[in-house]
Amino acid sequence: MIGRTSRSGEALRHAVLILGALVVILPFYVMVSYSFKSPSEIATNTGGFFGAQQQMVNEYCVKLGNPRDACLETPMVYNYTQAFKKAPLLRYLLNGVIVTASIFLIQIVIALPCAYALAKLRFWGRDAVFAMVMFCLLIPVHAIALPIYIMLAKVGLTNTYASLVIPWTISVFGIFLMRQFFMTVPDDLIDAARMDGMTEFSIVWKVMLPTAIPALLAFAIFSVVAHWNDYFWPRIAITGNRELYTPPLGLREFKGDADGSIWGPMMATATIIVTPLIVAFLLAQRRFIEGITLTGMK
Repeated sequence: MIGRTSRSGEALRHAVLILGALVVILPFYVMVSYSFKSPSEIATNTGGFFGAQQQMVNEYCVKLGNPRDACLETPMVYNYTQAFKKAPLLRYLLNGVIVTASIFLIQIVIALPCAYALAKLRFWGRDAVFAMVMFCLLIPVHAIALPIYIMLAKVGLTNTYASLVIPWTISVFGIFLMRQFFMTVPDDLIDAARMDGMTEFSIVWKVMLPTAIPALLAFAIFSVVAHWNDYFWPRIAITGNRELYTPPLGLREFKGDADGSIWGPMMATATIIVTPLIVAFLLAQRRFIEGITLTGMK
């Protein structure tokens, strides 16, 4: 009876997990499928996953006023080529790499020493400082966006890379995550490093950093995904310089055309933007899970 109940509970858990996975995957399925289809197939939701590629080639010729035999691109090829022709997508992708990499590297430079001090050093007010870090986790980004923008505008940093990077250089989540990981590192390892004459900063970068690689990879996934996909802040900070658009802002180049003719290139652009994140997560999946797991150990 007990075994039957446990099997029923396990089957229910699996059913819930499968349902949740389908809910998460469905938008990605629609995005990729629409990037392969022609406007009429998107409007009528027909054509299967890839669409009737050869049958719908002439649809674009009619729209563009070209002879039927002059149109050689299938909707799949057309959507992805338009993603690069209609907007400087490579430039936007490069901006995304510059911004996310800069933010992450500066966050690490700041978070590691702070986390080490909160985890391993004894000083007056340490618990109060950690309580402030926890409190900062509760402050939504939208609540401080206007003061940050006014500050950057007064020093003339809007419409620059600095305006995209500076507000996020201190990550309280990164400090919290690394602090929790450093709590799992034995004190004997740190004491041995001190006996060898290493300074506290040397211990951070030569002892703690190598041990924290799993946690760093976990934090990297959170940081890169958050800032690569961020639309809210770049939309505020970058108002007139199209050359500084990040990938999400690049999607604005495909707005308009109520007949749906722009949806295919838009979905192709979204697919291109999302693909690097998916590849990076799949490559770092094991370390990511390990990093998240170890931060909860003591």
